[in-house]
Amino acid sequence: MFFGRPFVVAGRAVPRVPDGARPRPHRAQLPIRLTERNDTTVGRMRVRVVGVLLAVFVVGGCASGEGASEPAGGGKARVAADRVEPLTDTPEPRLPVTVRSADGHDVTVKDAERIVPLSGSLSEIVFTLGLGDRVVARDITATFAQAEKLPVVTRNHDVSAESVLSLKPDLVLAEATTGPAEAMGQIRDAGIPVLVVDPAQGLDDVGPRIEAVARALGVPAAGKELTKRSQDRIAAVREDVPEKTDEPRVAFLYLRGSASVYLIGGKGSGATSLLEAAGAVDAGAESGLKKDFTAITTEALAQAAPDAILVMSKGLESVGGIDGLVRIPGVAQTPAGMDRRVVSVEDGVLLNYGPRTDAVLKSIVGQLYGDEK
Repeated sequence: MFFGRPFVVAGRAVPRVPDGARPRPHRAQLPIRLTERNDTTVGRMRVRVVGVLLAVFVVGGCASGEGASEPAGGGKARVAADRVEPLTDTPEPRLPVTVRSADGHDVTVKDAERIVPLSGSLSEIVFTLGLGDRVVARDITATFAQAEKLPVVTRNHDVSAESVLSLKPDLVLAEATTGPAEAMGQIRDAGIPVLVVDPAQGLDDVGPRIEAVARALGVPAAGKELTKRSQDRIAAVREDVPEKTDEPRVAFLYLRGSASVYLIGGKGSGATSLLEAAGAVDAGAESGLKKDFTAITTEALAQAAPDAILVMSKGLESVGGIDGLVRIPGVAQTPAGMDRRVVSVEDGVLLNYGPRTDAVLKSIVGQLYGDEK
């Protein structure tokens, strides 16, 4: 039996571990506890990270603190100065339009003067389409500079219906994991169009998500333009990945030291597509981990045997940087731990699979290979 609400990692909602299934700490282990408390920092991660994350783990876009160790190889966690790059020409919405929502409803959008995107990823798309001046609120995971002064109406998919309705929006954009259901129902009952967008699980979802938002905003041509720009930039980064006989094994770890949360990503964590594009193997998924996220154990890490570890910058900071990371049981015994080979990317963009994914991929490639490129 599971207790409490699920939590979301980067848009993926993951059920809490039942009390009887939690590993019992001993002298060689730190306690591992899944809890619904966490600091206020992401977005997206659904029952996948992107979204073991929901009102609990706000995966924000903060870089490592000054006291945290730098990623091995001098890699930088920040992406493009934490700003989005809008299209050169600002499109003019042609409305009304009726579009199909991912939840199966037909949604008619009559105006788009007051837009409320309920995730950092969706905010990023609207701003990059050139319509950021129409956005009147944000999710706490919208950490890029252009959105930072907007009022926060949702924290990691946990929505305040009252806050949203007080802003009198013309359109609300939501993820499949946005909730609670009661709050979303209140917004719909008030007559506000709500478009649910299919979740992002990999690089193939970048274009469809951009175009879904663009159609709802009445700017389909801009959506196609941004999709092409994003795909071209991702392709250019992939061309720069060094050719290697032995692909590095990389384990994606989700860490929240303040909440004693230490998880390893498996199949469906959302990181596999990025790692494969960077010429690497998702060590957790390849080792046979079927769940999106699994509590870290020495056995799981030994089976994954990662050459490098991928983390979110806020998570790395929360455990005390690389020095704290290698103190988590089992990490120091992996090839990655012995070499202190860590790749750190900002929480707010790592698994967004949106207009800045090329910058995320470039950061991963740069940190992973360093001078080998």
